[in-house]
Amino acid sequence: MQAPMAPLTWHFPVKPEEPQQTDVPFELRIPIATESVAAQCGENFVHVEVKEDFFGTGQLVNPSFLSLGGCAAVGEDPEAQVLIFEYELQTCGSSLMMTDNELVYTFNLLYTPEALVGTPIVRTDAAAVGIECHYSRLHNVSSDVLLPSWVPFAATKVAEEFLVFSLKLVTDDWMFERPSNQYFLGQFMNIEASVKQYNHVLLRIFVDSCVATATPDVNSSPRYSFIENHGCMVDAKLTGSTSSFMRRVQNDKLHFQLEAFRFQQDDSGLVYITCALKAVMASTPTSLESKACSFTNGWTSVDDNDQMCMCCDSTCGVSRKGRSLSDSEGRATIGPIVIAE
Repeated sequence: MQAPMAPLTWHFPVKPEEPQQTDVPFELRIPIATESVAAQCGENFVHVEVKEDFFGTGQLVNPSFLSLGGCAAVGEDPEAQVLIFEYELQTCGSSLMMTDNELVYTFNLLYTPEALVGTPIVRTDAAAVGIECHYSRLHNVSSDVLLPSWVPFAATKVAEEFLVFSLKLVTDDWMFERPSNQYFLGQFMNIEASVKQYNHVLLRIFVDSCVATATPDVNSSPRYSFIENHGCMVDAKLTGSTSSFMRRVQNDKLHFQLEAFRFQQDDSGLVYITCALKAVMASTPTSLESKACSFTNGWTSVDDNDQMCMCCDSTCGVSRKGRSLSDSEGRATIGPIVIAE
């Protein structure tokens, strides 16, 4: 006769507690004012020279976005990368003020960006530089930047079987979660996608797609899709930015940089980023549907299989639009991210 068997005891795995965030030394870098405008006042004209690197970020602005009170540039120095404006004092929307000692003609150099072609976003904000002609003096007018307050926020998606996906902003050295969600135009957002591997074999994470919106609703408008087609960072190709995936240092994390932007005609400066993430076994080779591709004069893979990126200009595998998430997929959001002028 068999001895009675001891009853089996089993408990559903408990999600481990997240380690407490350590204090990270952090100082928000405020852009330094750049000297990009020079003016000379003649007897009956004003001569203005404007650097095409208008904001001092290393990126040239579109000359058509710059005007002197609505008057276009009359010339360009390609070697110096300078635009030239020269007009009579009574033109280009100038205003005249008379004081006891002098006549003062005032002009406005205007920078009015349009949305980047094929997108609803801008990476520089509108600006105006006041120019006063006292026949020998130049006066630039600027304003201090308002620094809004906010509370950092990162969302985590827990998939079935204890796959935990997360998306967060990290510091410039990629070591810590960034204590601030505020950026200025021209800066880069360092973003980390990761998967925690409770009760699993080694996994490799991919960012399938990412969309930016001005509200937490991923389906709201305006919206800007900057990663699509199963891991293609299309922002660089659409806008000429240097946004890209970074070289992978460990399988369960994927880093990428996105140049800060604002939505045109949206005064809030708020951006929410929602990404579809997925994990595969680390031993699985990259494929058309599991890849991370950046564009710099051509498509390249962070996992050294550039051939898988050749489809980024067409269609890579099966579209996931309208398909529900599988156990190895998740969705995560970060925001609000504050983009200051």
